[in-house]
Amino acid sequence: MQKPLKLLVSSLEPSANLHLEPILEKLKNYELFGIFDEKFGKPYLPSSAFSIMGFLDVIPKIKKAKKAIKELVKESFRADVVLLIDSPAFNLPLAKAIKEKNPKARIIYYILPQVWAWKAKRVEKVEKYCDVLASVLPFESQFYNRATFVGHPLIDEIKKYKKEYKATGIISYLPGSRKSEIKKLMPIFKELVKKVGKRALLVIPPFFNDEQIEDIYGDIKEFEVMRDARSAFLQSEFAFVCSGTATLEAALIGTPFILAYKAKRFDYAVAKRFVKLKHVGLANILYDFSARAPLHVELLQDDVTSENLYNEYKKIDKDEFFKESLHVREILQKGSLDDMLDIITKKYMER
Repeated sequence: MQKPLKLLVSSLEPSANLHLEPILEKLKNYELFGIFDEKFGKPYLPSSAFSIMGFLDVIPKIKKAKKAIKELVKESFRADVVLLIDSPAFNLPLAKAIKEKNPKARIIYYILPQVWAWKAKRVEKVEKYCDVLASVLPFESQFYNRATFVGHPLIDEIKKYKKEYKATGIISYLPGSRKSEIKKLMPIFKELVKKVGKRALLVIPPFFNDEQIEDIYGDIKEFEVMRDARSAFLQSEFAFVCSGTATLEAALIGTPFILAYKAKRFDYAVAKRFVKLKHVGLANILYDFSARAPLHVELLQDDVTSENLYNEYKKIDKDEFFKESLHVREILQKGSLDDMLDIITKKYMER
């Protein structure tokens, strides 16, 4: 019987753990260690230990990050494969540290740093310290010299999507997964739900417990709580969504939406200075690189008011939005699971 694949993982974000889950389900015979969601086993540190949002939020985590990198470098010597998922602020220094101490380590970077938005110098570092660059966006080959396009994980993960647009009388509200995001958007969403006047689903990430919900969200009696964004999108005729993976999920499922995002003023000032993109939503970015008109409305910072959101909601042609959203699946081409399994197990199966 073949020995289990020894897999060292660095998966810091909730979205990264969502994309890790189907890989682990298919692998079956493996030994997992590193940083990941505790539902997968016993990590060195759980992903929640690095839950941050924004430039200033990083500072208190630096000491913890340095210690974690030191420990993961030691762990790399017993790993068959090192799998880094997203989170370049942590995973790039980790890749460098591992390669310098353990040059034979096989490092796979899955969901590459978004160098097409900013920090183009990261290309050199990723290519220097990582053996496989697994890209999930087809246009990234324009920026990386040796990226392998593996497809996008959401194509595999989203099993149900709309065949046509239907007015269901249900609206979804997704104020984000970070405390700072939620606290900025919830007062606006509470005003907005009264203006819209339809059944309101509030999507709360599953990692928040009841005590946290009360502290972060406050009074939510106007809403029905949902824990699964995809299920909410399937039921809803429209959604108001904080920036992030959820915007791409909504587009793939076929639910018309508006992106609403309020960052800390310092973070936004830095991003505005350095980020060279027309849009912040992933679906819109995909459309930009495909020379298509933007798919959805984006309201940012002081433009995010209940009045502005309501006015834009009333103006949007929902049927036309649904038809245009069908191109997202075409652009992404395929799911990433099969390619990722091949890449991860390649050397292991050859033993």
